[in-house]
Amino acid sequence: MSLLSLLAALDDGSTSARAATENALDRAARHADLNALITIAADAARAAGDAADAERARGARGALLGVPFAHKDVFCTRDILSTAGSKMLANFVPPYSATIHDKLQAAGAVLIGKANMDEFAMGSSNEHSHFGAVRNPWDRSRVPGGSSGGSAALVAARVVPFATASDTGGSIRQPAALCGVTGIKPTYGRVSRYGMIAYASSLDQAGVIATSAHDAAIALNVIAGFDPRDPTSVDAPPIDIDGALAMSLAGLRIGRPRQWCGAGIDAGVANAIDAALAVYAAHGARIVDVDLPSSEHAIAAYYVIAPAEASSNLARFDGVRYGHRCANPKDLADLYTRSREEGFGHEVQKRILTGTYVLSAGYYDAYYHRALKVRRLIAEDFARVFNDVDVIAGPTSPSVAFKLGEKLADPVAMYLADINTVSVNLAGLPALSIPCGFSDGLPVGLQLCAPWWQESRLIGAAHAFQQVTDWHRAVPGGAA
Repeated sequence: MSLLSLLAALDDGSTSARAATENALDRAARHADLNALITIAADAARAAGDAADAERARGARGALLGVPFAHKDVFCTRDILSTAGSKMLANFVPPYSATIHDKLQAAGAVLIGKANMDEFAMGSSNEHSHFGAVRNPWDRSRVPGGSSGGSAALVAARVVPFATASDTGGSIRQPAALCGVTGIKPTYGRVSRYGMIAYASSLDQAGVIATSAHDAAIALNVIAGFDPRDPTSVDAPPIDIDGALAMSLAGLRIGRPRQWCGAGIDAGVANAIDAALAVYAAHGARIVDVDLPSSEHAIAAYYVIAPAEASSNLARFDGVRYGHRCANPKDLADLYTRSREEGFGHEVQKRILTGTYVLSAGYYDAYYHRALKVRRLIAEDFARVFNDVDVIAGPTSPSVAFKLGEKLADPVAMYLADINTVSVNLAGLPALSIPCGFSDGLPVGLQLCAPWWQESRLIGAAHAFQQVTDWHRAVPGGAA
């Protein structure tokens, strides 16, 4: 069931939280070949399902009471393994939980397990996990996208109606596109980052993946809100879901950035995007060509800023306090060196080295400071364009899901998979990806982006599209 239909079934008594939980656990076992879960919390999930049924029997109606879900394993969960997909944290059981986990528990949601992910959220294909690659439910020989590939695969295979995810440069939207589901990254500061294992602190943002914009909005509304424990959290106006669901496409101004639709976009993807924009136009929207000139430098700026922040954030993993520790170190330098060498995978090591280099004396101004200037220009481009349009639309990913291993030897080609998503993170804007068609039998995602704090407009534009199309209802053949 979708999240909306499951809530209705729980409310009218046609199913129970325990039954929904057992179904999710059963489907997780049947789709174990996806390698989408690192940890399955079966006993705790069953207990939570029973508790939700008891609450409902007493007349309680929490926003997600009895709904099973999965966490991306970047969010700390008290007394449950929280690994960030890394050997460095392969045995880490935190004594506290992320704020979004506390909020989901308060709403009655039932955690079935922790979703596989690229190590420390660094990757575009979910092939960089210490626990092995995740596979795409539409084609097991292909990637699901990264770094939230486990979350996207679980939702696409209908194991859970929604899953949490995080987005640093496209890691919610890109896997949502490649797996044919809906993924929303809210405005930076909308959702607390407390308890989220950091990659790049000025870019990381928690969000959700679900089958539809309506479902995603329900879950997002639960986890959003100000948190005094997170210094980057903003006390912003709440998301108006009712207003979003009632939004009409008539008169909606949709900007189509030339930079998002040019060279490098596969023909099948471009055709699906054109068809989706034609649907918007047929229902009263106006398509306007716009320019985001500074976004051409977004990939370069992102791969300076994000590794620089990662270099700082991951310095805490030194083998002394917690995390992986090498055996029999000769001295302190050997402890530091071998613990990090053994605990971090190749991609993480590469980004730490890049970040340390661009922050070093003599290179800070040449690389890092210049990248910050480009970041400001990118944000100014978006602000200018949003004076003339309501939302921006284009392909989420330049291609459909590629083969496992296809781009591992070519890091530039891998990084270019995020060419249309990273600029949104650099600007801190809200964006989502919705299914809009197929190319070569694989899903294509349409990315929508709105001004800061306009998640309601974003959800409304996506929901209206999904009311007149069926792409979000398509299920992988092996997910029956």
